[in-house]
Amino acid sequence: MFIAPENRELSPYTGWTRAHWERSADQLLLAVRPYASPGRGLINLPGERPSWSGPRSDGLEGYARTWLLAALRVAGAQGEDPHGHLDRYAEGLAAGTRNPVATGELSQASPDSWPLTTPVRQALVESASVALGLRLTRPWLWDKLDDRTRGRAVDWLLPALGPSPVDNNWWLFGLTVAGFLQDAGIETDRAAATIERALDRVDQWYLGDGWYSDGPNRSFDHYNAWALHFYPVLHAHLSGDQALLDRYGPRLNAQLDAHTRLFGSDGAPMPYGRSLTYRFAAAAAPWLGALTGHTPLTPGATRRLASGSLKYFLDRPGNQGATDSAGLLTLGWHGPYPPVIQHYSGPASPYWASKGYLGLLLRPEHPVWTAVEEPLPAETADATTTLRAPGLLIQSTADDGLVRLHNHGSNNHVGGATGEDPCYSRFAYSTGTGPTSHGVADNHFGLMSQGACTTRGPAVPLGCGAGWAASLSEPRPGPPGVRIVSLTLAHGRAELRAHLVVGAAPGTPVRQTGWAVTSGRTAQLYPVYGYGPDVRQLAAGSTLFGPASQLRALHGTTGATPSLFVALASLTAEPDPGPVQALADIEVTGHTVRVAWRDGTTHRLVLDSTAPAVRTEDG
Repeated sequence: MFIAPENRELSPYTGWTRAHWERSADQLLLAVRPYASPGRGLINLPGERPSWSGPRSDGLEGYARTWLLAALRVAGAQGEDPHGHLDRYAEGLAAGTRNPVATGELSQASPDSWPLTTPVRQALVESASVALGLRLTRPWLWDKLDDRTRGRAVDWLLPALGPSPVDNNWWLFGLTVAGFLQDAGIETDRAAATIERALDRVDQWYLGDGWYSDGPNRSFDHYNAWALHFYPVLHAHLSGDQALLDRYGPRLNAQLDAHTRLFGSDGAPMPYGRSLTYRFAAAAAPWLGALTGHTPLTPGATRRLASGSLKYFLDRPGNQGATDSAGLLTLGWHGPYPPVIQHYSGPASPYWASKGYLGLLLRPEHPVWTAVEEPLPAETADATTTLRAPGLLIQSTADDGLVRLHNHGSNNHVGGATGEDPCYSRFAYSTGTGPTSHGVADNHFGLMSQGACTTRGPAVPLGCGAGWAASLSEPRPGPPGVRIVSLTLAHGRAELRAHLVVGAAPGTPVRQTGWAVTSGRTAQLYPVYGYGPDVRQLAAGSTLFGPASQLRALHGTTGATPSLFVALASLTAEPDPGPVQALADIEVTGHTVRVAWRDGTTHRLVLDSTAPAVRTEDG
C-alpha cells in the first residue's frame, strides 16, 4: 500500500509522518465504499465465513467499525472532510435506525436495517463504536441531524445502558454509549448510573501495576491496554472529568511501561491472546497516553511505536500486508490466517484496528507529530521485565529487536479437558514467531501417552522476580493428582526452562518443545537435565508467520520421586549464533539448579511442589 513519501529526518526509524496516517485512513475508508447497502446503513464486506451473529450483524459491524475510523479522521481534521465521509455515515445512521429489527425478523428487514442490541448481542458491541463516533464528531454531524433521525438513533442506543450480558470488558460498551448520551444531554441520570456501574465492575478486576483481568478470572492479553484502559480513560478525557482522569490515567501510565516493551523493533505487537486480527489497534494505548498526558513515553517514542506498528501491517514486502488487492483488511495477521479467527469474528471484524488511529485527535502541531522519532525499549538494550500482576515475563534483545513473552499467569481461553487455545496456553510467544495451529504445539511441556501430549491446563502463578517467573498447572487429560511446577529464567537471548513433575507414575514419558521459526530466525533447544541427549525434529505446522521449519523437541521419562527436567532454549535473528549451551554453566542437585551466565551473573533456583524459590548470588 503506497501512502506517502517517507521523511527520514523527522522519522529516522519508520519514515512515516502524520500524512501516512491520514492518507492510509482515507484509503481504508474509500476501499469499503463499494460494499455499502443501498442506504449505506450496512457495509457488507466479502468473506467466506460470517460470524456466529450472522450476516446482518456483520454488516452493522462493517458500518460501526469503519465509522469509528471516519470519525477519528474527521475529528482530527477539525471537521474538514474532503472525501465526504460524514455525509455517507450520516445517511447510513438514518437508514440503519429507521426500522431496526430483532433476530427473527432479519429476513424481512430492509437491506439497511440494523439488528437491535438486545436480541443480537454483537450489536451491543457495535453500539459503542457508533456512539463514540457520534461523540467525536458531534459538532459536524449529530448537531446537524433532524430530530426524527436523532430520536431513532437514541432509541437504538438506549438498551446499551442496561447491565452487560457478558461479564468482561463488555461493561465498557455501555459506558461508551452513556458517555455520548450524557454529553448530548439525553437520559443523563440513567447514563451517569450506567457509567458508575461499569466503572465499579471493572475496578473489581484491577490488580495493580496497570493490569486488569478481563473479567472475574485470570484473563490477560492485549485487551488490557486498548479496551480496559481505552474506554474509561478516553471517556474521562472527552468528559473533561479531572477526578476520573486522576483515577484512571495513572493506571494507563503504569500499563504503558509494560505495553511498549511488547513491540519488536520491526513494529510487530506481541501475537498473544484473542482477536489478533485487530492488529494495529495495539497502538491505541500509546496514543491515549499522549492525548491525556499519562504516559512514560516521550512524544518521539510514542510516534515511533505507533507508526512502526501501522507500517508493519500496511507496508510489507511481497504483498504480504494486512490488506488484500481491493484494499480491504483481511481476517488474519499479515494476510488471511483462519486458525486464529474466533467464532465471533466476521469479515468486518478487523476494522476495530480503527482504534489505532486515535492519534489523529492530536493536532498536527502536537509534539507527537513534530518531535524526532526515538527508539523503542527493544532497540536500546537487552532486558527482562517482570509483570507481577499477570505473572508474565518479557525478554528482549537489542541486536535483533526480538521480544519474547513468557506466560506463567494467564488462563483466558484455555480449553477444556482435551483442548487448548494456542494463543493463550503456550509457555512462550514472540514478535517474530507465531504459535503453531496444527501439528505439534510449540513452546510446550507435557506428558506423553500413545503418541499424544497432554495440554497445559490453567496456569496458576507461583511467583516471579528479576528475570524469572513460575507457575503451577495440572496437565489435561492426565492422571488425577499430577502437577507440574514450571519456571522460566531469561538472560540475553537464552531461556532456562525448568519443570518439576509431581505425582506422575515412574516411567511416564515427557516432551519439551522449542520455538517454531520461519526464515530469518534461529531456534535452539538443548537438554540440560532429565532429558535424553537426542534433540528430535518434529513437524511444526502453520503459524501466523507462515509454514514453520521443523520444531525441536526433547524427550525424557519421570523417575520414582518428583522429577526435574531442565533445558536451555534460544530464539534469535542474529546470523550464525553460537550454541545456547555455551551461554551458561549449569549444575543440578536434587531440585536445585545453579546457573552461571557468561557475564558473571549467577542464580540459584529451588523448585518444589509448593513454590519455587529464586536467589540471585554475587558473581
